[in-house]
Amino acid sequence: MNETPAHHPALLPAGFRDVLPPEGAQEACSEEAIMDCFDSYGYQRVKTPLLEFEETLFAGGGATTADQTFRLMDPSSQRMMGLRADTTPQIGRLAAGRLGSAPRPLRLAYSGQCLRVRGTHLQPERQIAQAGIELIGCDRAEADAEVILTAAAALAAVGLPDISIDLTAPRLVLFLMEQVEPQHRSALSRALDRKDSAAVAGFADRQIGVLLQLLEATGLADRVIPALLAIDLPDAARIHAVRLAETVAAIHAQNPSLTLTVDPIEFRGYQYHNGICTTIFAPGRQAELGRGGRYLSGNAEPATGITLYPDTIVRVAPSPKLRPRLYLPYGTTVSSAEDCRKRGFATVAGLGAEISYADEAARLGCSHLYSDGKIIALARGVS
Repeated sequence: MNETPAHHPALLPAGFRDVLPPEGAQEACSEEAIMDCFDSYGYQRVKTPLLEFEETLFAGGGATTADQTFRLMDPSSQRMMGLRADTTPQIGRLAAGRLGSAPRPLRLAYSGQCLRVRGTHLQPERQIAQAGIELIGCDRAEADAEVILTAAAALAAVGLPDISIDLTAPRLVLFLMEQVEPQHRSALSRALDRKDSAAVAGFADRQIGVLLQLLEATGLADRVIPALLAIDLPDAARIHAVRLAETVAAIHAQNPSLTLTVDPIEFRGYQYHNGICTTIFAPGRQAELGRGGRYLSGNAEPATGITLYPDTIVRVAPSPKLRPRLYLPYGTTVSSAEDCRKRGFATVAGLGAEISYADEAARLGCSHLYSDGKIIALARGVS
């Protein structure tokens, strides 16, 4: 009789992983550097629960995360709860409720873990870290620009000053799609998604000529914005094109060296957004560092925000400088150990007498040894 083999004790579900040293410390350092930058720009930190009742978690824009949410029954209330798949809807709930009377614009920052039913091609993990900001109560291009500039500053703080920021206005193309015959919309959407101009040209609907011009209006913002404004757009679509131009101008007024690209056809993943949206990439890497955009908050307030992904950032950014590890031989005094920590070392105390303190320090991954009141740097390869 065949027995089912036992699972390996280290086996984890697909999309989940353990984070080991030193990556765990590097990720924590990067996340705190990001949050410190957000704080310096006036964004106040909040903390939301990992679990909420479904009716609050899926209210407003949260409905778009319903198919990505793990659910469970609350044994206390016997009501269904969900594990958050995204933090932004929770910030909207806070803004509309407990912070409803707070002065506007409201600037909030957050960080924490989220769980998703499925990963994506660019982000296969199902447990992801998020660190983001939301600016609530202001519907101006300057607000869109501030959020993007703050995110850029946070990435520079973790060693990623050279980033590419892709801007889009999903409601622009979605408005034009609404003018197309209903039976053609699905196929046209796929053609636009593939940037297949030949397939788009094969449709005989209204606005096809405009959509083809939009397909051509893609690339660096300085070139694309004039071309975009020259297109004969319906008034409802032109509003979004003008807002794109205003946002680009506001960003470049403060940081003219920032690389901005525009793709007015891009609308994937922006289900509840109603204005300027952005995705941040690391040039030369297929890595999405963050994304966000304009939306309506919990009580239909204008809001804009962006979420950065520390898990991805730590893999493409330079490794943050961690505390050097210092081995303290058994018997080192408490005052000496405290003095070493004040000098910036992480102390690893010996718990018994050793034949060779240098060998023990190297075995435990220490870069320095405390000996006779002095801190000695160990040569690599000590054994």
